[in-house]
This record gives sequence, C-alpha cells and structure tokens, in this order.
Amino acid sequence: MIVVTGATGNVGRTLVRILAEQGHEVAAVSRRIAQTDVPSGVRVIAADLAQPFAGFPSAANAVFLLVGGDLAMTGDPARVVAPLAAAGKIVLLSSQGVATRPDSVSHGQVGAAFEQAVMDSGAEWTILRPGGFASNAYAWAPSIKANRTTAAPFGEVGLPVIDPDDIAAVAAAVLTQQGHAKAIYELTGPMLTTPRQRAAALGEAIGEPVTFIDQTPEEARAQMLTFMPAPVADTTLDILGTPTLREQTVSPDVEKILGRAPGTFADWAKRNVAAFR
Repeated sequence: MIVVTGATGNVGRTLVRILAEQGHEVAAVSRRIAQTDVPSGVRVIAADLAQPFAGFPSAANAVFLLVGGDLAMTGDPARVVAPLAAAGKIVLLSSQGVATRPDSVSHGQVGAAFEQAVMDSGAEWTILRPGGFASNAYAWAPSIKANRTTAAPFGEVGLPVIDPDDIAAVAAAVLTQQGHAKAIYELTGPMLTTPRQRAAALGEAIGEPVTFIDQTPEEARAQMLTFMPAPVADTTLDILGTPTLREQTVSPDVEKILGRAPGTFADWAKRNVAAFR
C-alpha cells in the first residue's frame, strides 16, 4: 500500500489517480476528504498530520509526504515523520528554496528541517524539490473570469514554473521504482516564462485576450498578506523579482526520471482552461 498525504491538493490528487490507474493499493490522506474525492478502490483517511496520526495503515510500504500550510510552519518535523517511517520508504515533497533560499524561514529552514527528519528516520528516502508551480496561476482566475485581466509584479522576470502533474508523475515513479534511494531531485518546467507570457498563454487557451497589469511590489505584497504570512510573502516576492541563477535554471531531473520533457505552462493552461472561463 502507498500512502499519499495532501491527497486533495494539486499534486496529491493527480498522484492518487496515477497510482490507482497503475493498479497499486492506495490510501489517500487529507484533513477533509470524502470517498468521492478519489478513484474507486482508494482508501480514504481524514487526518491532520499536525496531530498524532494513530490511523496510519500498517500495510503501508511507501509514503508520499507533503508538508504545507500550518504543518510546515508549526509542525514538529521529527514527530510528524516518526510514525510514517514504519512504511520503510518516504518520498518528501520539499522546496527548491532549501537550496536557493537557505536563510528563509518559510522556503528554506522549514523545508530543511523536514528533509533532515526524513533522512534521520531510518526509512529509505527520496526528496523532491520543485520550483514555482504553474497552478499558482489559479490566483488569477477571478479577475480573468470577471474582466479578462490579471495583475502581477515583475511582469518581465522569467521562471521555469512546473506543472504539478509532472511532479505527481515523478513522485509516482520514485514511489514505485528502484534506484532513487537517497536522491534529491530539483523539478522545474522546460523553459522560463514571465508572468506576462503566462497571462498571454491563458488568453490563448480561453480564446480571448487577457490584459496584463503590472503591479508594484508593494501592491502585490498587500494582496499576498490577505492569504499568506509576511515571511512567506516577502520570500516569494524576492524569488519573483530577483531570482537566483539556480532558480532560473531548467533542471534535467523531470526528463531523466520520466523519459520525456516536462510540460509547458501553455500545456497546463489548455488542460485547466475551465477554471478561467
């Protein structure tokens, strides 16, 4: 059995589907989850990893561990990881920021602490460090649906954002195949795209132009603070506005593991166009 935490998120939902389609026994874990959220035959476990996890399946032989939200900022890494180690194999979804922003609490230090807990757990481990997600563009959906506009700072700064479905595909491969023990993979998309280019790609997917509006960093920060803590917002703005060379480098790891290039932002936009219409 493979246990997938964060099973209703952008990565976890696809990962559960891939594993189920491959014929694996899967347990899907999320704070709020119903049987209708997963494919037929998948076991559903409603659990908060920030609390003692008494219902961990004894039959599990691998775990996909997603650390985000309140758990990332307040959870005790060793306590969270300890009950999962019994499965013998943990694949951790971490962050590229562990390498590129080691001094950042939100992007570097928290991820590093969970990585170390997984490495110290006694289980076989693999760590995935994605950069920015293509699905962050969902934040633009309300304004695109309302008036075909979107606003973002640093409109001409490119980053190789990654399709969450590619992260899920990599995770499925690592969970079910040999040869990935003690590996750390950086996951990116296939090319740099700017916010302005992503807005244009969404317009092409919709079939109507989307007007891009340049925000000031101050305007963007004020908006971010409505749904994320200040340290997260500040580091995110640093990455968006002044990315490091490594954050702008296309990694070969997705292609190395999957045998194909990662999908483009335009591919993601076409597949998820319903959210923006």
